[in-house]
Amino acid sequence: MRIVDEIDVRASPERVFSIAAQVERWPEILPHYRRVRLRERTPERSVVEMAAWRPFPGFSWPTWWVSEMWIDAARRQVRYRHLLGVTRGMKVVWRVEPRPGGAHITLIHDWDGPAWPLIGRPAARWIILPVFVHGIASRTLAGVKRRAESTHA
Repeated sequence: MRIVDEIDVRASPERVFSIAAQVERWPEILPHYRRVRLRERTPERSVVEMAAWRPFPGFSWPTWWVSEMWIDAARRQVRYRHLLGVTRGMKVVWRVEPRPGGAHITLIHDWDGPAWPLIGRPAARWIILPVFVHGIASRTLAGVKRRAESTHA
């Protein structure tokens, strides 16, 4: 199963990619992120623990996951593989591409769903991906856009 979120940004691809790749700073600029903790970093990859709120009318649902993260600055891509959390096994790709007047971010989540007998795939298709993953991803893209288009570093 795949879910794709996209957004155009009026800022250079390099600026947009820098913000997208500096996940440890996300809680400073993205109000729905509770924390991002670097668990491990090597020249090849990092392991990050991320926690975000998924807001609903009247309340917010806490979410968390742990991912391996690879940064490919030459291609302006950040890749993740979720190791822990409900979304274990999910593969994520951030692509930042040049566009006239700025950049375009494509955020792709690929996942077969949780390993829950009978209900795993339906839960992923009808609830986890469209409600939680898309709900958080769309807010993340909007926040990266706001930051990249602002005068702040």
